[in-house]
Amino acid sequence: MDISRKRFIEALAGGGALLVLGSCGGGGSSYGGGNPAPPASSCNESISLNHGHALTIAVADLDSTTPKSYDIAAAAGHSHQVTFSPAQLAQLKAGTAVTVTSSVGDGHTHQVTVTCVIV
Repeated sequence: MDISRKRFIEALAGGGALLVLGSCGGGGSSYGGGNPAPPASSCNESISLNHGHALTIAVADLDSTTPKSYDIAAAAGHSHQVTFSPAQLAQLKAGTAVTVTSSVGDGHTHQVTVTCVIV
């Protein structure tokens, strides 16, 4: 996703509480006549008390058989780690929302809720 689209979506979501994350699949469309292309597979995240953090989960990670950890530092100026178990990744792939608590960073944690849409 290009940065201008991401900023637009952040603005719509009230200052970044919900970010549309990187997607895969799709590419060109075989649809014509002004019909919209089908949505690409993607994951959306919401971070409690967010002050510049972001999370990107590659859709391919949803098939992992080992835990996956991600750094959500982004523009916040400090790091937090979030880890998803293989069972949680499978839940995300099935379209179920998953909430995890980040590691402590700068004296606090965040609740991170992720939902993925797989097409």
